[in-house]
Amino acid sequence: MGGSVRGAWNHLRPRRSGSRGYSGLVLDLSSLDLDEIGSALADRVDYEHWYLIDPQTGEIAYWTSDTGIDGQTPVDLDELDLVPIRPLPSWVWYQDMADFAETITDERAGRGLARAIEGKGAFRRFKDELHDGHPGLLEAWYAFRDVRAKRRAVQWLADNSLIDDDAASRFMADHPDPDLP
Repeated sequence: MGGSVRGAWNHLRPRRSGSRGYSGLVLDLSSLDLDEIGSALADRVDYEHWYLIDPQTGEIAYWTSDTGIDGQTPVDLDELDLVPIRPLPSWVWYQDMADFAETITDERAGRGLARAIEGKGAFRRFKDELHDGHPGLLEAWYAFRDVRAKRRAVQWLADNSLIDDDAASRFMADHPDPDLP
């Protein structure tokens, strides 16, 4: 697939032959959209698409095989100097539900949420149980889930040498799991 990349992404350079990973300057953690990176790490849609991060600017792009990153021009991923944000396995996100159910102080709600995540369809049942049976826990769940997603985003950035390890360590220390009711 060829074609030029237009629009906001016209500054991208073709990838150098033999280039592996990113080994340039690190990004400033405070300028990155951790919510968007966390969402990309959780994205398990089946069609061919990727969220990508520009290692020079930290800007996030969305690429599909048929519309590229500008929404119009197909382009091969190998032609871009962008780092794909590959989704984490579903068991990582499942563990958040299990940890939440185990950690909340309302034992009845915890048992109900733990039962909801047994077997196939755990994500839908957890959501339904939370919304229908324990709406008072929604705010706590969203805070818990969001902190975990941001911490995973920071860990992913550090693992890909896009941020400094010290910045990642400071972020982790400053953003523990929230206290749960």
